[in-house]
This record gives sequence, structure tokens and C-alpha cells, in this order.
Amino acid sequence: MRISLGASRFSNWTYAILFLIVDIVGVAILQWAVTISSSRVALSSPLIGLWGFISTMWTDRRFVFILNLIVLGLVYGIILFITNRFWVASPIFIIGCTVVGIIEHMKVISRYETVLPSDMDFLHSDAGTVATFLPAGSQWTILWAVVALLVLVGLCIFINHMDLRRGRVLTVKSRALNATGRIAGILVSGLILTLFSIAVGTVGTWANTTAKFMGDIPSMWDSVYDAQRNGTLIAFLRQLNPKVMDEPSGYSEATMKRIAKRYEAEANSINASRKNYENDSSVIYILSESFSDPTRVPGLSINQDPMPKIRAIKQKTTSGLMLSSGYGGGTANLEFQALTGLSMANFDSSLTSPYQQLIPSLSWTPSVNQSWSSKNAVAFHPYESSMYSRSTVYKKFGFSNFYTLEKPDVIKYQNKLDNSPYVSDESAYKSALEEMQSTKSNQFVQIVTMQNHMPYNNWYANNQFQVSASSGSAALGSDEATAIDTYAKGMSYTDSSTQALLDSLNKLSKPVTVVFYGDHLPGIYTTAGADSSNAIALHETDYFIWSNKASATYNNKISNSSYTSPNFFSAQSAEYMDAKVSPYTAFLTEMHAKVSAMEPPVVNQIQGWDRIPAGQTIYLDSSGNPMDARKFDKKTKQLVQDYKLIQYDITAGKHYLKGTGFMKTPTAKSDAAKAAAQKLAAEKAAAKKKADVATAPSSSPSQSQSTSNTTSGK
Repeated sequence: MRISLGASRFSNWTYAILFLIVDIVGVAILQWAVTISSSRVALSSPLIGLWGFISTMWTDRRFVFILNLIVLGLVYGIILFITNRFWVASPIFIIGCTVVGIIEHMKVISRYETVLPSDMDFLHSDAGTVATFLPAGSQWTILWAVVALLVLVGLCIFINHMDLRRGRVLTVKSRALNATGRIAGILVSGLILTLFSIAVGTVGTWANTTAKFMGDIPSMWDSVYDAQRNGTLIAFLRQLNPKVMDEPSGYSEATMKRIAKRYEAEANSINASRKNYENDSSVIYILSESFSDPTRVPGLSINQDPMPKIRAIKQKTTSGLMLSSGYGGGTANLEFQALTGLSMANFDSSLTSPYQQLIPSLSWTPSVNQSWSSKNAVAFHPYESSMYSRSTVYKKFGFSNFYTLEKPDVIKYQNKLDNSPYVSDESAYKSALEEMQSTKSNQFVQIVTMQNHMPYNNWYANNQFQVSASSGSAALGSDEATAIDTYAKGMSYTDSSTQALLDSLNKLSKPVTVVFYGDHLPGIYTTAGADSSNAIALHETDYFIWSNKASATYNNKISNSSYTSPNFFSAQSAEYMDAKVSPYTAFLTEMHAKVSAMEPPVVNQIQGWDRIPAGQTIYLDSSGNPMDARKFDKKTKQLVQDYKLIQYDITAGKHYLKGTGFMKTPTAKSDAAKAAAQKLAAEKAAAKKKADVATAPSSSPSQSQSTSNTTSGK
């Protein structure tokens, strides 16, 4: 037997150390994939990004690097047990990580979005779509990766030749025991990996609890930041199987048909007294980033009103306060509720970002813009299209164009104010206004602004706003005061540009209705936030519904408008416009009449509100007072249960409502067709009756008498 010079028998400890090194390389490759420089995460090189990921173990006591190492190690282990050859499994593992890493990296560079589970659908159905991930110059990255992998394979072949064990991990002489050990290794590793992957996205499970214990902090608003912060693998796995919501009791096809009929009758009742049709007007939804009156924040005093124009607008039209599920973030969740009429309060707490965890995988996505034709539904957001996966979501909702800072639909105006890094509201409004002026058609226009997005770093020149602690309140820190001063100035700019937009809309000859709302308060109120009794106050933003002079409902004021939540906007705007509604909107109208606002439990429970059980959904009445769900009347309890059934059917159920017309909003055309059909049916019935009479045999007097006697005897 010949033994090559320098050959040796590798020990189990050698394999263990090499396993750890290869596993670390795998994690490093996946982290390289999401390490880019951007306005939000300034990571100048992969090594700095990886080191920052590792160093959180001693800087922040977060061990997500270890967590990713363990989970990816399970994948590596499965390959190792299948092959039972270390020098075969290792290159396969690294090649797999590299392929995934390159695809991930290309998508991050081209779209600033990580690979999502929903991407798997088109990867296996249309592999050509992968080409959309490839930015210019990507062929060099691929070429260097191929060269590196070939070198790796050659190195493994060489080491395998030098290793007298030939990389065998299990060396039991008995083939039966060897096979048993390998099968056991595959099953145990696969089972742990599967159970962890299924459960890590569900709050309260062992996997989710373990991930949080090791420092996982889900950051769903930005998939790239989430991957950089918590690891590419963990960020991906948490989106694989999120728990949407528990199946409500009584859910069945029969139940949903009863609900559809119930609210169809309610819609018919509402529509009998309404004169207008929703899509006979243009409607603009304006989500104003972080817009909320800073003078309402407890403990603050500001030297000048930053929103006098919007305050005056609110006094003339339907307006009030909106209960927000977010504070300092969560924009897309408020947007989701406004566009769909669904409530975050009905979802399981594991579902933290429907735009990313839910919508991409749904086959049915009804939304308010669908009352207009797809070509007449457009959206504007002067930022990256991938933020919150909006580019994917808006396509699902049926928007024809989504104008952002990126191709293919680039927003026209991109001016910024002084040193602000964000496009001004004036530019966003101007871009949308020109689009509306370019067509005579009525449109649904979605605008999501960016001007007042955090952080606030003394951007504006000649800022006249100065904030201070009100009498008897704790003093503000200098950083907090500077941030609020900057924010107040931004609010002032929004105030002026919003008034200018409405003035321009008043000059249009076609009717336009605007739903304007702030998504959440900015996360800058450190002092007020430290007091848990301020929790609700820090979750209330401003909203108004307004129509131009060409509308029949100009300066209309509807009842029950002092408090709302975004899921009720479609019902409120329809009432404001005196527009006919779908059975779904009729349901939301009834729900809003009983519960003015609803949101998931806020982070801090309200001290002194013992009637609100810990963890319960926050319900507000028409005066803004908290409501205890245990004391709801029978009608309200039924509405709450129906809401859960409707939302479950749309998002996690079997879509029994889809074919019932539950979501169909009446239009002048559909009502005319319905009336024509009813008239035709009546004419056919009359003709049939006339024909039956004409062809009926004549009755003799005796027969007639007999029939009469028989009838009178009954």
C-alpha cells in the first residue's frame, strides 16, 4: 500500500474545527450579499459589515451571529450526513451559499430588497425573471465567484487526497450502523431545521423566543437592514411561515354566504339614499410621513403653531384624530389598512408587516383603488420603490404606475429643502398634480411622502421654531429639542404645500376628494414616551377628508369623525362623497358607527385603565374614550366577530367571499346594467304570464263552481 508524502489521518477534532470555519465562511458569504452602502446603512465594505455583525456580541450582547451559525450549520450538517464525505460536502455547501449570496447581492444592488419567500414562485415558474436582479457589471462578480469556487474545489480534491480518511465523518465498520447513523443525523438535523424555520416567525413559539433571547430584533420595514442587523438567513426564515391569524369560530362557506347576504342588504339600504358613485370622482389618499400636531404632545411647548393652514382646513371639513398602530415607524401597516379596510388588530402579533409577509403570497388582494380601472390607479412615493416591498404590493393591488426615485417610473420632481436628504412634499404633490391634470379621466391617486421622515438633524436654515418643556414637565435634552425643532419646521413646510395643493385642486373642473392623514408620530419624543400614561396620545395623528369646489360635497361634514383608524377611511370617504357602497364598505360603515377607532395593543398599557385587559385590542368610542370589549353590546360583538371572519377569509381562508360580489362597489354603469336586467326580467315575466293566460283551457261553469267551493272550504 502506497502512502503519499505528507498524507495523514485527520482526527474528529480536525473535522470539527474545519466544520466551524466552513460554516463561518457560509455565514460571511450570506452577509456579504446584503452589505452595501446606502443612505440608511453606510457599510463601506463586506468586512466592515461582517465585523459589525459579529461585534454586536460584546457591544450589544446580541448573539445573532451565533444563531445564524447554528441554523446554517444544520444545513451544512444535512449535506455532510448525506455524503459522509467532508471534502465533498464542504464545496457543495460553499457553492450553495455562493449561488444564493450572488442572487441576493444582485437583487439588493438592483432593487434594495433582499430575496423574499415570494420570489421563489417566479424562480421556479420563470427562471428568466432572475435576469431582473442583474445590475450592470454583474458578470464580473459572477466570473470571480466561479474562479474562486473552482479553486476551492481543486483545493478540496487535493486535501481529500492528503486525508487518509478521505473525509469520512462516520467510520463505523458495520455498514448497517453507518447507514443508521447517517439517517439519524439527517433526520435530527432536518427536523430541528424544519421546526425552527416554521416557528421562528410566530410570536410565542420556542423558535421565536430563542431567536429573541439571542438578540434577534425584527426590522421588517427594511428587508436589507433586517438582514444586516439580524443575519440574512434569519431575516429570510422569519418570513417563510408567519402566522396570519387564528381561524375564527364558525368559519365556513355557509357562514360567509350569510355574512355576504347580511351586508348586501345593508348596502342596499345605504345606497337607496345616496346619489353619487365613487369612481365618478377622483380620490387622492395622502399618507403624510410622520405628520401629527406636535402641540398635542404632553409636556411640550412650541413658540409658534407649525400647522395653522391644515388646522383651518380641519375646522371647515370632515376631520379629527386617527389612532395609529405605529410610533416612530410602521408606515406601510397604516397604508395597508387604509387601502384594504383590514385591521392590524385582527392579525396575530407574529404578522408585523403584511406588505412583506402576506400580500406577495395572496391570490386575492381587494383594495379601495380597484373601484377605478387599473389604468387610472397610480401611486407616488419619492423614495426607493422596494421599501416595504411596495413595488410588488402595488402591482398586486392593481396600480398601473408607481412613481419613485427609481426606474421604470421615475417621479418627475425631486427637489429637497435646504440640507434635508428627502424629497419635499411640494415636489411629491407637484408630480401627482401634473399626472391628474394630464387626463380627463377620474383617478385613484396614492401619495406617500418622505419629507418628514426621521432622523431630524437641524436641516433647515432660519428655523424659527423652538420647543421647550411646558410648565411642570421634565426638561428636554438638547438632542431631543433639536430634533423636535427640525421636525416642527418640516411640519410648517408640509402645512404650506398641502394648502397649495388643495388650492390647485380647486381649479380643476373635475371633482376630487382628498383623504389626508399622518401615519404615526416621529420617534423623537423621548421625555413624553418615558411616561406610559402618554401611550395613546403618542399614537394619535391628524386626518381630514376634503373635496374641491367641483364636487357636490365640498366642505361636507359627516358624523362620527372626531376619532377614526385608517381601516375606516374607505367607509368615511364614501359617506363624505354621498357615494354608493359595496357590502364590504357597508360593513365597515356599521363597524365604525359602533367603534370609532381600533388598533392592536400599544407598547405601553395605559396606567389607571383597569377596565382594559392587558394585551387587548385598543377600541375608542366617538369621544376618544377607551372601550372594554367585554362590555360590548350584542350588535357590536357580532360586528367584531364578522370582521375577523371577513379578514380571515380574505387573508388566510378559502376566499368564499370572492365570488359573492361582497367587494363590488356600484358604478353608474353597473347600476344601469342592473336596472336594465331587472326591467328585462320583468318584461319576460309579464310576457310569460300573458302567454299562460292566453293558452289556459276555458273552465266550465260547473268546474268553476267546484273550484270555488273547494277553495272556500279550505
